[in-house]
Amino acid sequence: MAITSRTSPSRRPAVPRPARRPADAAADDRSDSVSRAYDQLRGLIVSGQLPPGARIAERAVAERLGLSRTPVRSALHRLQQEGFVDSYGRGNEQRLVVAPLTQEDGREIMLIVGHLEGLAARMAAELPKAERARVVRRLRALNRELAMESRRRGPLGRIFDLDQAFHYEYVEDVISPRLRALHSAIKPQVERYARLYVSSLVDELTTSVREHDVIIRAIAKGDATAAQRAVETNWRNAGNRLARVIAHMGERGMWNAWEPNGRADARRKDQG
Repeated sequence: MAITSRTSPSRRPAVPRPARRPADAAADDRSDSVSRAYDQLRGLIVSGQLPPGARIAERAVAERLGLSRTPVRSALHRLQQEGFVDSYGRGNEQRLVVAPLTQEDGREIMLIVGHLEGLAARMAAELPKAERARVVRRLRALNRELAMESRRRGPLGRIFDLDQAFHYEYVEDVISPRLRALHSAIKPQVERYARLYVSSLVDELTTSVREHDVIIRAIAKGDATAAQRAVETNWRNAGNRLARVIAHMGERGMWNAWEPNGRADARRKDQG
């Protein structure tokens, strides 16, 4: 270890930081604009303020957000890749819409989230005993409250928040950054379905609470395989419950894909 005089300390000459190039600043501004457009549009879609099947006009969105069309186009492309936005028609007639809520899509999303959160539950079960115990205590407290709200038919928003909090408890502080990024991209799509169909899904809440108990016991025992299996089972069953509700209440947003003359794009493709 080098020792320097306290009265005449050795100082390295300050190295001036390179000036920020205009091109770099412009790139950062574009990135910020894309992120802003993406965050705001996704929030509107997830909350239902942009409902399933709603037409999305690039120019109108840009004017509403006070942005140019370029970052809005990039944000819409990302939302389309992630499944929040869909398109129909071809060429100049192509139209963007908020992705419909369907039985098939809902079940697929539930299975994907189940696999991601199953990995998280496996990691939670492999935590050191003391850390695992803290997670289990919080999971038990949340599930007790969820059971209580289900028995007394509490506010739907409260039930939704408790169920979300339960699943995030064994996910957020456990998974790797890569897995967290995947989870953050797909989980809000579940929220779209839950918010719209929660009034019917609440009838199945006692079953979900029992499935949560299985998850808790597996994590408490440190049984990684059982924890992963329990979470995947919970989400697979949730997908089946959702499918039954949608079959009864109907899919949302599909009617917007119909042409004014009454023919659907899908039918036109079948005939073409």
